[in-house]
Amino acid sequence: MSDEILLEVHDRVGTVTLNRPDRLNTLTLPTIGQLVEALGEMAAREDVGVVVLAGNGRRFCAGADQAEMVEREPQAWEPIVRRYLDPVRAIVAMDKPVIAALHGDAVGGGLGLALACDFRIAADGIRMGAPFTPIGLAGCDMSAGWFLPRLLGLGVATDLMFTGRLVGAAEALEIGLVHRVVQPEQFGDEVSGLARQLAAGPPIAHRWTKRAIHRSLGVDMNAEFEFEIFAQVQCIQSEDHREGVKAFKEKRAPDFRGR
Repeated sequence: MSDEILLEVHDRVGTVTLNRPDRLNTLTLPTIGQLVEALGEMAAREDVGVVVLAGNGRRFCAGADQAEMVEREPQAWEPIVRRYLDPVRAIVAMDKPVIAALHGDAVGGGLGLALACDFRIAADGIRMGAPFTPIGLAGCDMSAGWFLPRLLGLGVATDLMFTGRLVGAAEALEIGLVHRVVQPEQFGDEVSGLARQLAAGPPIAHRWTKRAIHRSLGVDMNAEFEFEIFAQVQCIQSEDHREGVKAFKEKRAPDFRGR
């Protein structure tokens, strides 16, 4: 693993950190490859119950590195644009909750990474947006076209995607782009608190819950109901469920083992 992507695991919390602070944590093709590899490692590790995606320096991620935006043959662009979606797919496919720790601005591809995460915690003062159309690019880049209409509704998504404007933390919270906004001095504690809470949770239940959430976006009601039945039957048979019920009756914290 390159020093452009840092990995840390502590108390079942795995942290993946973008580490290009001198370039505002912008993404290059090599960085994308390393990020996908890091996410894959976190997905496979049994000692990781939750993943935090963070960035070093002043920004969370400022999108694609402009050094990559060079003249290329038309046929060369499709695999490159396709490659930039790989970390988004990796985050969504991971059977563990993923928290975007937005201590700084998340724009362009950085917004796409944040949108793919299950939770977005923002420090007050940050900005978020998809500023593609102002530079002549489609406003649906790096998953924005999928997530924004579903998270925010068609009207707000249309505004952000057509204008490319950036929104501050307060507006991001108001429109549902982030889950929580905290003061910068409280940011680390807020992220770690949520991460610890999720890490102590039942891995099997988390797995089926995440699958159900994302699956529901592309199926009709009855198909989702059938999946809910299947998922709940799997959880009901688990040792984690029996432990959860026992802990509730004994008025203590459960000790989930992912079995």
